[in-house]
Amino acid sequence: MIRLILVFLTIVLFLIGGIPLLLIETLIGRFDEPRMRRSSLRVVQWVFRLILWETGAKITVLGRENIPTDRSVLYVSNHRSYFDILLGYTNIVGLCGFIAKKEIDRIPLLNSWMRKLYCLFLDRDNLKAGLDTILKAIDYEKQGISIFLCPEGTRNQGDEMLPFKEGGMKIAEKSGCPVVPVAITGTDNLFENHVPWIRAAQVTIRFGEPIYTDSMERAEKKHLGAKTQAIIAEMLAEMRGEASA
Repeated sequence: MIRLILVFLTIVLFLIGGIPLLLIETLIGRFDEPRMRRSSLRVVQWVFRLILWETGAKITVLGRENIPTDRSVLYVSNHRSYFDILLGYTNIVGLCGFIAKKEIDRIPLLNSWMRKLYCLFLDRDNLKAGLDTILKAIDYEKQGISIFLCPEGTRNQGDEMLPFKEGGMKIAEKSGCPVVPVAITGTDNLFENHVPWIRAAQVTIRFGEPIYTDSMERAEKKHLGAKTQAIIAEMLAEMRGEASA
């Protein structure tokens, strides 16, 4: 109960109490956009780390050294919980935007912070709008801004991952950026497995070795989502084996 209250208050205080900070960031952006992007990321990462601490999450990070530091990447992850985003954002390298469902764009203040972090909002019911989002993500990658994608399309509460949607993988294929597989476990034990309470849990995020699409044959690129999903499934199996050992 206490953890739930703390997390709720932190979110409200950040969104409402942080309005002056949001205005300051907007003002900075008018004169120095790169500085605004970096400072906004630091602010959000600090808040996310605070929230994760309030949940009692015991975090293990594996394979972060696998993330290339000289170029943008496409992070591709399984999706178990709302807290996946917090865990991902506090462990990425450099600037990065998440692809979120369009409904989140309707949340005032939160959408403003997200836009400052290069986040994009995907309309899965509108083919043209969805294509525009993918094209924008490709453009970001070419500018050196990484993108974080959950190709299952929604939070998965089953034992097996949902099939990865191949459309989002075009971001890597068309921009030439490497794909970094991301495996996340335990985040659903923080909240989703016992809604509405938040409970402490062991959570792990593991970054796999990058997949370089520029060396792939065209036929292989068509199944990049399935290839990445198979790698993540293997990573998850290894992580669960280590946890039970």
